[in-house]
Amino acid sequence: MGKQAIGAIAYNQFLRIDTLLYLMVYPQQPMVKTRTIELIQYDKLPAGQSAIVAVMSYSGYDIEDALVLNKASLDRGFGRCQVFRKYSTTLRKYQNGAADRIGDIKRELSKDPENPDELVPIRKHAALQADGLAAVGEKISAGEVYYKDAPMTYKLHDHAYIDKVLVSTSESEQTLIKVLTRQTRRPELGDKFSSRHGQKGVCGIIARQEDMPFSDTGIIPDIIMNPHGFPSRMTVGKMIELLAGKAGVLAGKLQYGTAFGGSKVDDMAKILVDNGFSYSGKDFVTSGITGESLEAYIFFGPIYYQKLKHMVQDKMHSRARGPRAILTRQPTEGRSRDGGLRLGEMERDCLIAYGASQLLLERLMLSSDVHEIDLCEVCGLMGHSNWCTTCQSSKGVVKMKIPYAAKLLIQELLSMNVLARIRLEDVFPYGEGK
Repeated sequence: MGKQAIGAIAYNQFLRIDTLLYLMVYPQQPMVKTRTIELIQYDKLPAGQSAIVAVMSYSGYDIEDALVLNKASLDRGFGRCQVFRKYSTTLRKYQNGAADRIGDIKRELSKDPENPDELVPIRKHAALQADGLAAVGEKISAGEVYYKDAPMTYKLHDHAYIDKVLVSTSESEQTLIKVLTRQTRRPELGDKFSSRHGQKGVCGIIARQEDMPFSDTGIIPDIIMNPHGFPSRMTVGKMIELLAGKAGVLAGKLQYGTAFGGSKVDDMAKILVDNGFSYSGKDFVTSGITGESLEAYIFFGPIYYQKLKHMVQDKMHSRARGPRAILTRQPTEGRSRDGGLRLGEMERDCLIAYGASQLLLERLMLSSDVHEIDLCEVCGLMGHSNWCTTCQSSKGVVKMKIPYAAKLLIQELLSMNVLARIRLEDVFPYGEGK
């Protein structure tokens, strides 16, 4: 998970213009280090934060590895990150001496009743300055232009801020413009987190601090993790990290978690006992909802958690109606193209097993690429406008709905000299429908 973690990437990270860059706002070095961390100097450019973790079941929103996050921790900056995106273009020069230009801002009469004659930029050009470039620090939303026109329109649903604007020259003496946008994001439901032991999970609920359990020393956890993640996975290293991290906090020094050579559990347990804690790392915990003490002692302490780059804001997608592919007239594919949600072969098999024939018809044809054709019952070929071009007659021509892809297949077969005829049968051959 370390390769997907958001953190500090370089000392010059705020001077760079990368295509896509994720940065942690408050990265922390881990309290339980390893020999490798020291060798690669990971602690100089960390990618995570130390979180107080309580291993217990809480609320039912933590099943299947989901995490419960403390709202007050998020308010204080836990898991907060920045996303930088680069957009670039070139101003071309043409053979006839013409060249692309910027700065042509469209204006309209002001809607302010006090200054009705004033000319103001139209809404989508609101962020542009006199030079035709968006000002640094301007907030841009979907549909707004940040330079030039149509192709340079901000398309994402969530707003961003202009962080940098670079005007330069390319090798071919063409003007190059780069715009860097910035979003600051706080963790939300569905964002992915992981410890350094592969114990990954998404945020299942964000709980208020007053509803969270607290230890007898008044410490409230940042994360509550479901204990069912331990037995089958046997990530004992995570438990040792919690013990070593807790002992390190009390002793005031960093501990080691190197495999087969880190801080010994017995030594950590002694530090805990010397400081008035249980040798096992468990604490006496009180429920924040009822105010009563919990029946069991809770495994409670710091673990280094990483925020991963998979955020629900970048993945959430839905569609009712939208664009279609030109060739097949079926909905486009993918979130970036506002595509449809595919009902694949395996989903189709499930619907067949349930006998849901009308649902199949709706998903595979009516909501996809339904197409009405004129079909001749005599020759079995397609015509148009209630006329069969093969029989030169309108007798026996019926209207019928089929998928456009099926109509396309029949026509493509015809183009290869393969004749496909459609034979129609009566739905009620013995008159049951009458």
